[in-house]
Amino acid sequence: MMRNLLWPTTRALVVSFVVVTVSQADVMDVDGRSALVLQSDVAQLVIDLAGGSIKDFHLLDHGLNPLQWDSVDFDSTLAETPRKARSMGHFLCLDRWGPASEAEIENGMGWHGEASRVLWKVEQDVVRGEDNLEAVMSANLEMAGLSVRRTIRMSRSAAVFEVTEAVTNNRPLGRIYNMVQHPTIGPPFLDETTVVDANAGKGFMQGGSLPNPEQPSVVWPQGLKEGVTPVDLRHLTDDAAPAVVSFVIDAEYGWTTAVNAGQGLLIGYVWQTEEYAWFDAWRHVRDDKPFARGLEFGTSGLHQPFPILVQKGKIFDRQIFVHIDAGETVTRSYLNFLTPVEGDFTGVENVAFDGANLTVKPVTGDAIVIDASRIK
Repeated sequence: MMRNLLWPTTRALVVSFVVVTVSQADVMDVDGRSALVLQSDVAQLVIDLAGGSIKDFHLLDHGLNPLQWDSVDFDSTLAETPRKARSMGHFLCLDRWGPASEAEIENGMGWHGEASRVLWKVEQDVVRGEDNLEAVMSANLEMAGLSVRRTIRMSRSAAVFEVTEAVTNNRPLGRIYNMVQHPTIGPPFLDETTVVDANAGKGFMQGGSLPNPEQPSVVWPQGLKEGVTPVDLRHLTDDAAPAVVSFVIDAEYGWTTAVNAGQGLLIGYVWQTEEYAWFDAWRHVRDDKPFARGLEFGTSGLHQPFPILVQKGKIFDRQIFVHIDAGETVTRSYLNFLTPVEGDFTGVENVAFDGANLTVKPVTGDAIVIDASRIK
């Protein structure tokens, strides 16, 4: 079993209601869909049950939700069935990241696996403790033969929460799989001024020629448009190329942040690299304006079906798929946090976590310390 993180988080959608200690009232209708809602003293978190996506995380005194992205904007057929399970905001890619093989597609497997395409069940309603809120939900991925149990612990006093997801192989044989977190920011938080930072290292552009898609390689924050023209991936204006660039992280913890100083808000993630070795940066433009940015982190850096992953094996000496044995349960965790910032905030140099506090070091100015100790 993998080592867990013990942290907190907070942020979500503002819905007028009162959180009770344990009550089915924590599952409510949000935008015409059933959602699990956790509200602390400072933030609100909304998790859609039809797909399990974190669709809203915001400060109560700010109101801006960075995770305003919905797959219905990319697939108009989803609008015909508005309550259908679909990906939005921050969703989980499981049992794969990217496309299925042709044979798997014929059998009904879609992009990014089943986790965002099935109904999630609330196993434990929100329990309000002295220091934190806790809820548990789960999903069964029938085709993949996997199940996932998600525990959310949210600090009452700081805008930070921890998600721990335990994946179990329910089949009598082991198998390979991938697990990628897909946080996606969108307008109005995402605009031409939004800056994305990460402690990523060596990387490569998706779409390169097989069998060596990692050539040419780059180092964060650089990407190459058409394999030639340097691009600063911290910024996005009217051109999304290169659309997806994947990076390894050479540190105990990986982190990524996105900040809109004009809106006065920063969102960030921290995770253990022994659990999620890759950071995958996706960028999308619509009508010459930033429309979506994926701050993705997971077990793979190659956006291809399993046959190609198996043939390739590793990139930059890092695995691009993982194995789970028969009946095995593997647990991974991450922290998500929000913090207000001043209008002259230009970006993040480093995010450190000591087991109790998150310290965000700006490029210029004083560090921001977020108490993440109350999640335990």
